[in-house]
Amino acid sequence: MTEAPTRRRGRGGGGAARRAERTAVRIECAKTIARNIPNLEILNDEALEIIEHNAETVLEEVGVNFVENPAALERWKDAGADVSGERVRIPRGLARELCKTAPSSFTQHARNPERNVEIGGNNLVLAPVYGPPFVRDMAGGRRYATMEDFRKFVKLAYMSKWLHHSGGTVCEPTDVPVNKRHLDMLLAHMTLSDKPYMGSVTAPERAQDSIEMSEILFGKDFVQQNTVMTSLININSPMQYDDVMMGAMEVFAANNQASIISPFIVGGAMAPVSVAGTLTQVLAEVLAGVAYSQLVRKGAPVVAGTFVSSIDMNSGAPTFGTPEAAHITYGAGQLFRRLGLPYRSAGSFNGSKLPDAQAAYETANSLNMGLLSGVNFMLHAAGWLEGGLVASFEKFVMDADQLGTLHHLAKGIAVDENAQAMDAIREVGPGGHYLGCAHTQANFKTAFWRSELLDYKPFETWEEEGARDTESLAAARVEKLLTDYQQPGMDPGIAEGLRDYVEAKKASMPDAFG
Repeated sequence: MTEAPTRRRGRGGGGAARRAERTAVRIECAKTIARNIPNLEILNDEALEIIEHNAETVLEEVGVNFVENPAALERWKDAGADVSGERVRIPRGLARELCKTAPSSFTQHARNPERNVEIGGNNLVLAPVYGPPFVRDMAGGRRYATMEDFRKFVKLAYMSKWLHHSGGTVCEPTDVPVNKRHLDMLLAHMTLSDKPYMGSVTAPERAQDSIEMSEILFGKDFVQQNTVMTSLININSPMQYDDVMMGAMEVFAANNQASIISPFIVGGAMAPVSVAGTLTQVLAEVLAGVAYSQLVRKGAPVVAGTFVSSIDMNSGAPTFGTPEAAHITYGAGQLFRRLGLPYRSAGSFNGSKLPDAQAAYETANSLNMGLLSGVNFMLHAAGWLEGGLVASFEKFVMDADQLGTLHHLAKGIAVDENAQAMDAIREVGPGGHYLGCAHTQANFKTAFWRSELLDYKPFETWEEEGARDTESLAAARVEKLLTDYQQPGMDPGIAEGLRDYVEAKKASMPDAFG
């Protein structure tokens, strides 16, 4: 008689504890994806050798331009290249030889050591969208990005389990002067998140500011001995390096920080319309850029990259998620692995104006090709819309949710004793079901990837809850993540040092919006 109420209280308390566990705010960050599946290799050895031979021919006969950069021209001349004006022609084999000192993988340190990422090998690091001047959400539509939008994206990336990296210019805050906005962006990454981040590349002096702010955050000696930043160095395809990007790369390389050397390719406009021709140009451009980084500092960490889209011949607009882009992405992965370099490509690419079916189809194609092509660093993994002109809040959380599928696909198929499930098959037998068997009970919590966004409810329940589409569900998730956001702790002295640095830098120069 006295035991029944005790059991009821026990069940009530247990239920309350489980409800509390389900509703508690958990800030999780998945470890870097470690592929346990093979890369998709579409080029045979003969094709690879033809492309490699042709790329060396391009470097030797056509050459590359290093614009308004006398120091680069002098370095190349000293290395044995033929320099004529701003054109550098690189003897066959020289660039490839110089690339050998670049590391095949490296650790990018985060201020929270648990968030460190390994870039290279079988690893895949996922980072947010980069560079859009506009943002979009359901409430405000399409508009120019502000610093407040930028901070929201940094918070969303921090709260997103499947993103390993805080990124860089997740949107371009147009309400802050051009010559000062990099300071506010870096401060947001450093204080609102404890994931790894990217440095500024819009001018060499801004790259230097990135170094100095990182030295406040990590300590000067630590920065000089370890990599704490990646940076995106785009090549002005075809075959031209400007002084701004290369000047920033020189700063990062000299200070042991990583650069992603990445051609910006729109097939038919910045590269040939053929896959093999584009791969030849991409390889030539990357060889020259990586080799130059090693002339600045042997052993400087670099990532070989390519951004690939094709062109709509009717409108001239770039297109995404196409089979040609996939072929180039797969082929570039093979070429860069043969160089022993980490690889950057792919992302949540799409040309849609809204987070709709077009955006979803093209994004799915692009994300999957990134996984299967052996990409090590995937920029633009969440939030990309309208060909990269727009960072969408709803699309950001839609993409961030789907990135979980890449983690699970990359695991491959387990065949250990538990995975073989022979006891379950014996227990259930013909005509039974597995819902209540011991194997299901032991494994159901971790057996399947589960979306935190998509709706799988019965029609009646979905209709009663407002018949919300995916964009509406995403808008609600954006609001929830921002409401649940908790800023990671930071040493008050470091926080004050960063704020003082930003304030002093801003005060030292007039505003410039051009």
